[in-house]
Amino acid sequence: MKMKVAGICFFIALSCHAPKNVSSSMQSVFDLEGHRGCRGLMPENTVPAMLRALQLGVTTLEMDAVITHDRQVVMSHEPFFNHEIATKPDGSTFTVTEDGKYNIYKMDYAEVKTWDVGLKPHPRYPEQQKQHVAKPRLSDLVDSVEEYIRVHHLKQVDYNIETKCLPATDNLFHPEPAIFVQLLMDVVVEKKIQSRTIIQSFDIRTLKIMREKYPGVRTSLLIEDYDKRPAATQLQLLGFTPAVYSPAYQLVDAALVGYCHAQKMKLIPWTVNDQAEYNRLRQLGVDGIITDFPDRIGPGH
Repeated sequence: MKMKVAGICFFIALSCHAPKNVSSSMQSVFDLEGHRGCRGLMPENTVPAMLRALQLGVTTLEMDAVITHDRQVVMSHEPFFNHEIATKPDGSTFTVTEDGKYNIYKMDYAEVKTWDVGLKPHPRYPEQQKQHVAKPRLSDLVDSVEEYIRVHHLKQVDYNIETKCLPATDNLFHPEPAIFVQLLMDVVVEKKIQSRTIIQSFDIRTLKIMREKYPGVRTSLLIEDYDKRPAATQLQLLGFTPAVYSPAYQLVDAALVGYCHAQKMKLIPWTVNDQAEYNRLRQLGVDGIITDFPDRIGPGH
């Protein structure tokens, strides 16, 4: 989830974030969210990562959405192919100097799915199980998850979907936020998962549009670790109180927990990959965490 403040460098820096048939808005259980599915164990933002996260008992699948040239909603942390995880259709690799060159917003999905994002060893997640896999469309991912839940008689889960956009790269790496939101929500509505969906973003434009057009769908305000402004100031800029306040875990202290709960917001920090840090946060009273390792971080570990 790491982000900078402007232009293409912003996106390149990103590489270096319910009981069955019961709406999640009614839940009071601790929310264990699998970051990009379970990035520490499986290729990120892929169907195998989401299914593995289900096996590990997550309550929410966290993921990232981008838009293709032919307006398909695709799961990807960057709106381009990242050198750390991607292999070209001809099997060749590329370096960080080319990050940003292979722009997903300029490709139709037919081309996107010819790239592999699961075979290349990840420099920071050596335990990832390697396999040939492409970036999935959101519609296909939801179908796979819902079918897996049905077949294996699992509890329903939430979908926490981040919009990867910012003003500096409108119409360069993604459509303007109104179009982005509409394309994303068209899929959510088609799949009938509105009550189990959270739309999260660092870009408050996305959340404002959600508030206006889809007030019944929960939103989550993402906060960077370098953003030291008071939460009250951030909410004033947003213009409303979202369902979830989701800061970098380093920002969480007792005062922030108290403030969020006083505002009736859930506090769910990212990305927590250390059990001792999880224990600290749980003692403070956070409502959930986002982790790359749901097999070892969280309740019961």
